[in-house]
Amino acid sequence: MSTLVIVGTHWGDEGKGKITNYLSADADVVVRYQGGANAGHTVVIGDKVYKLRLIPSGIFFPEKLCIIGNGVVVDPETLVEELDYLLGKGIDPSNLRVSSSAHLVMPYHIQLDVAEEERRGPNKIGTTLRGIGPAYMDKFARLGLRMADLIRPESFIAKLRRNLVEKNYLLERVYGVKGFELEEIAERYLGFAERLRPYIADTSLLINQAIDRGDKVLFEGAQGTLLDIDFGTYPYVTSSHPIAGGACVGAGVGPTRIDRVLGVVKAYTSRVGEGPFPTELFGEMGDWLRERGDEYGTVTRRPRRVGWLDAVILRYSARVSGLTHLAVTRVDTLSELESVKVAVAYEYRGQIIKDLPTDPETMAECRPVYEELPGWGPIRGSQVQPALQAYLDLIRRVTGVPVAMASIGQERTQTIMFEELF
Repeated sequence: MSTLVIVGTHWGDEGKGKITNYLSADADVVVRYQGGANAGHTVVIGDKVYKLRLIPSGIFFPEKLCIIGNGVVVDPETLVEELDYLLGKGIDPSNLRVSSSAHLVMPYHIQLDVAEEERRGPNKIGTTLRGIGPAYMDKFARLGLRMADLIRPESFIAKLRRNLVEKNYLLERVYGVKGFELEEIAERYLGFAERLRPYIADTSLLINQAIDRGDKVLFEGAQGTLLDIDFGTYPYVTSSHPIAGGACVGAGVGPTRIDRVLGVVKAYTSRVGEGPFPTELFGEMGDWLRERGDEYGTVTRRPRRVGWLDAVILRYSARVSGLTHLAVTRVDTLSELESVKVAVAYEYRGQIIKDLPTDPETMAECRPVYEELPGWGPIRGSQVQPALQAYLDLIRRVTGVPVAMASIGQERTQTIMFEELF
């Protein structure tokens, strides 16, 4: 058995797409286990750039089985668009399977997301307005529509009719916006159903069968640890579990079937949306880092907030996901700097603390305690300069987790492996 879960260690956008694509070369099955189309992956292969929202990064290997697990909320329209996008790029997506238990993002979810965020005004959460939160709300309220419903027209229409009574009431009476017509949604979505029907399967069964055969299975999450609904900077979080434990629930495998957990950490920190960010950089340095790293959302193109690497958060991620290894990305982005900083602790009301506070109000008052290291200059080939090695050693020292790989560029071959993971 050889299974590996990949998780983001901060607020997402750590470069998981590239790491997943790189490791997919050695995997037999690649599984996306949570999130929705609000979280994109950018994959660079040669001189070509691909942007994915739902489909796992392993889709570029035609011999790999790629799975969208039950823990993902799927916008059927977006998924069909993504299939067409790949076909237009010459990529055959026929090796994709989608869980019959995955819940659907419906048009009213998106409208409710927009309306509620506008209602919050200055207290907005900063969602991507793609209906992810409302879709998960319906899932846990036992009102959700699933992929299995989509391919059963009578069941789909009956449940849709039931839901529209409530959703249209909310939209029209509470938020003051126009509701939806049953026939319009049904016609569109049943069209998506015919397109998606060949891909829908019992994916938990497929994954467990693969593990039983001794196949190598790679689990990829979206977003990052601090966006986890339980362990993130609540309420500025997503509606699912990006941590390693989410792979078991979101893919339908037992915890005893997970061998390793790889935490992906960027050489600096970024986040989108609202909420505390102790190492955030402003002014000229913040602007430089944002432009140098092209820190804009894959899906939304929202500018990301940026700052120095926060090892306090990284230690926390190692604890809640049981990280066995780390992948450090974007070390090339910092190569022009004479020195770099890493937050190894916080100062809070005159005290030094090394553990992440569990509430955002306390975290917002924390000030980073930095260790400063010399920069490493341009990276040539796979040679690790002494200054870069010192930086990686610091990460290992403050987290207790070994660094297995480092990304030195966007292209998948621009990767240095220190330890094999499969």
